[in-house]
Amino acid sequence: MLLQLLSQQLASFVNGWVENEEGQDLIEYALIIVLVVLVVVAALTALGGQVTGVFNQITDALGG
Repeated sequence: MLLQLLSQQLASFVNGWVENEEGQDLIEYALIIVLVVLVVVAALTALGGQVTGVFNQITDALGG
C-alpha cells in the first residue's frame, strides 16, 4: 500500500515536471540568439580584414 502510494506520487511529480513548458519558449529564443551571435562573430572574424580595408579606403578618399 505504501509502495503503491509512493509510486503514484513519484509518477505524478515526474509527469508534472515533464509537461511543464513554461520556460520552453524563453530557452528557444535564447538558443536562437546565441546562434545568431555566433554566426555574426564568425562572419566578422572571416571578413574583418576586408571591412578594415574598406574603411581605410573611405578614410583615404575623404582626405583623412
